[in-house]
Amino acid sequence: MTQRVPHTGSYYAATANPAPERPPLTEAIEADVCVIGAGFTGLSSALHLAEAGFSVVVLEAARIGYGASGRNGGQLVNSYSRDMDVIEKSQGMDVARVLGSMAFEGADIIRDRIAQYDIQCDYRPGGVFMALNKRQMHELREQKALWERYGHTELDMLDQSDVRDVVNSERYVGGLRDRRGGHIHPLNLALGEANAIEQHGGRLFEDSPVTRVERGERPVVHTGHGRVTARFVMVAGNAYLGGLIPELAAKAMPCGTQIVTTEVLGEERARSLIPQLECVEDCNYKLDYYRITGDFRLLYGGGVTYGGGDPASIERFLRPHFEHTFPQLKDVKIDFAWGGDFLLTMNRLPQFGRIGDNIYYAQGYSGHGVTTTHLAGKLIAEALRGQAERFDAFAGLTHLPFPGGRLMRVPYTAIGAFYYGLRDKLGI
Repeated sequence: MTQRVPHTGSYYAATANPAPERPPLTEAIEADVCVIGAGFTGLSSALHLAEAGFSVVVLEAARIGYGASGRNGGQLVNSYSRDMDVIEKSQGMDVARVLGSMAFEGADIIRDRIAQYDIQCDYRPGGVFMALNKRQMHELREQKALWERYGHTELDMLDQSDVRDVVNSERYVGGLRDRRGGHIHPLNLALGEANAIEQHGGRLFEDSPVTRVERGERPVVHTGHGRVTARFVMVAGNAYLGGLIPELAAKAMPCGTQIVTTEVLGEERARSLIPQLECVEDCNYKLDYYRITGDFRLLYGGGVTYGGGDPASIERFLRPHFEHTFPQLKDVKIDFAWGGDFLLTMNRLPQFGRIGDNIYYAQGYSGHGVTTTHLAGKLIAEALRGQAERFDAFAGLTHLPFPGGRLMRVPYTAIGAFYYGLRDKLGI
């Protein structure tokens, strides 16, 4: 009997909606598309494909939403990890125009999914970027002008007199509200999308790690106890893919981030911290991000561990962060602490592409995965239906390996992060 892999000990796992355990794959089956990984990339791809009439099989090594998709901060942050100004300079205006036309689509896809399938995932609208100094306020004004140039106008600058209406903290000098942002319970979103896939005839198998992909005209995806023969394979393992597809490991690096969740505070105390219950992130390079959960806890995350993994004590690591932001929570009890890995690329832009004619992949969202994964799934479905222009705009991006290869990517990146972290502290 296959050993069931439990979710990590997160707040999300403890408050997940009831869901069936999907069985492991134990037979040889066929499908139009075999999706490897049941995180947001895989689920979004599978749902768009199943809606379009493809027969879809999803293979998950552990549980639905086991990786970053079920562990993240739950914030719907628009655009990409590198914003449009960087894309304009590095990729050119033609590419920027195409990517810019999609930069705010992912969050809308999520809202549509929630409404269409009645997914109960504690959705709340509104997200705020908070500045800790004048330099960051200048950057937020530039960001507002940039996003407005690409068609996103639901933005409001916040000066120092507005801060307490958003966050009851002394740390900030102002901010930028994104009314097209928001936040969710990400694991419940993933579980709802899995249910929707099954409504359209898709099949999902848990505890079915893929051992190898046999390439060819009709690729065969092997697990320990079964196999799927398909017309197309969609690789969506991201930071949890391991070495299954070697050519995907060279240009990306797993990184860890950590989150804590307090005891239940109650609505009154929660609103005394974040009056309008929006999600918040600061503008530091190594940023802090936080929000109020559906049951009125403070969920607070931050920090990066290059190469993946967690510090020895997540609570000891993060408590100074949230106490600095909210000194009034100095004695609050922490009920949950957990970590998870996301996948970082050298240029911080997502990696989409094909291996041969029938193996597709999307990965490397570099911390902006909640929204961009949902866009990725839509583009994959478009490409397999013969409309590949938008997918190819991402697939054509230039991606370089980390300096020094896999051996040196962690120390080199950590040196860069130290430099930017020092700039954050000095406010320059």
